[in-house]
Amino acid sequence: MWIRTQEIVKLFTLEMLFTAGGFLIVSAVIGLVLERFVLRRLETLTRHTPWEGDDIVINSLKGLTFYSCLLAGIYGALLRLPFTDRAHDIAGKLILVAFLLLGTILMMRLASGFVLHYAKKAVLPSPSIFTNLAKVTAFSIGILIILQSLGISITPMLTALGVGGLAVALALQDTLSNIFSGLQIIATRQIRQGDYICLSGGEEGYVTDITWRNTLIRALANNLVLIPNSKLAGAIVTNFQLPETEMGVLVQVGVSYDSDLEKVEQITIEVAKESLQEVQGGLKGFEPFIRYHTFADSSINFTVILRCKEYVDQYLVKHEFVKRLHRRYRDEGIEIPFPIRTVHLKKQEE
Repeated sequence: MWIRTQEIVKLFTLEMLFTAGGFLIVSAVIGLVLERFVLRRLETLTRHTPWEGDDIVINSLKGLTFYSCLLAGIYGALLRLPFTDRAHDIAGKLILVAFLLLGTILMMRLASGFVLHYAKKAVLPSPSIFTNLAKVTAFSIGILIILQSLGISITPMLTALGVGGLAVALALQDTLSNIFSGLQIIATRQIRQGDYICLSGGEEGYVTDITWRNTLIRALANNLVLIPNSKLAGAIVTNFQLPETEMGVLVQVGVSYDSDLEKVEQITIEVAKESLQEVQGGLKGFEPFIRYHTFADSSINFTVILRCKEYVDQYLVKHEFVKRLHRRYRDEGIEIPFPIRTVHLKKQEE
């Protein structure tokens, strides 16, 4: 074995080594030029085109052009060296596999990039479950192509995967349930990324993403709540973004029985209009109104109906409205009574 190796090494002339090294250097330089100059120039040009798909293609090629040129240089260098036919064959297959792996990475980048592109165009929702499925599909196709190129028959593998899929499905019931529940949530578009939702269990916040397993909700306290997709699909959910983002704001108020209710209504509506006009998040074109509804123990209670642009705006609208209404009632002499309970004592006859 040592003698054969020594004989092969002796066949490596300086000319062959310089030629092989030249292939490597030239291919590396070409790869750097393509990566550093050509792609950057193309990226600048594509920013001014109306179609965003060319940007996705250029970004997907970043990092891959250099390695592709380098692999081509390695293959060219190997052809210039006096290896045996078997060694050349093995090296050629390895380089082919490397090229196909680069092509698989390119397909994965393109698939996820175009999914996100159409998500921005509102054709599809934009949670990561779609991008992950696109990457998995592209990766699976790439692996099958690599196996087929190596002369490995994929038909028995597909058959085995079909039979083994039943066992896998039984073992991964919860995972598959979450995946299909996530797809159902996305397909119905009743819960979308960016919506503010509240579950029957009390969890609430903005939907930040729908992954293959969980739905991520960012609460107002800036905490992240992870809800399994199967649980979310079977829960009672209030979506404060549907059918529109605008929502009513209800404020409960009570005035004393001695108050002039007509005057109370007039002043309350004036303060409500002023609040909606001046407070950030208030709906300026909305006409607020009140509805009396209860003769309580110490007050006549009513509801003030305001309107805000979205769910979180209600807190600031209520805050400013209560302050302004309290100040105006005090100036107008309208009493907001404390809870009062009158106790009548009946004297027993002696």
